[in-house]
Amino acid sequence: MVAATATEETTSILPVNQQLLRAVASSVEDALSMCGMDAKCVGASAVPIPGQGSITGLIGVHGNASGFVTVNAGERVALKAVGGLLQDEFSAMCAQIIDGLGEITNIIAGGIKARLAKSDWQFSKITVPSVIIGDSYEIAYAKGLEFISTTYELRDPESILLDERLLRVSISLLRL
Repeated sequence: MVAATATEETTSILPVNQQLLRAVASSVEDALSMCGMDAKCVGASAVPIPGQGSITGLIGVHGNASGFVTVNAGERVALKAVGGLLQDEFSAMCAQIIDGLGEITNIIAGGIKARLAKSDWQFSKITVPSVIIGDSYEIAYAKGLEFISTTYELRDPESILLDERLLRVSISLLRL
């Protein structure tokens, strides 16, 4: 159902760390599948792309590599994703959506952790997720981080605006 994995053809032309890209894309695919969402990876970048959504999950990772995983979504995407995960329907932002996006961030970070377990990028610990609500913030990243930002477009024929269909997942890591 979910077509979120970057294909070989796509990944070969992207200037990003391929090992990290595969770990992120597979983890997002698994998480979106759990939410019953249909999405396609439409881009990847080795530089930070500001999130356009109004809700962002943020989780720290620590081990041989340390950094952050962020999941940024618009309200409509968050409502649909959490609704799919909880098998419920939501029409407005509420505490369940906030907690649910934190859990989706946790699922994605856990998937990345498993996929990087035997690599130079492995991390053994994941923090409790935090959720930022609102779109008036900016995340500053330290020099020397390996950074991957992926963008997914959810197939939602009811959404007119592109921002209502985008999900961005980023990972920034520093090998210790």
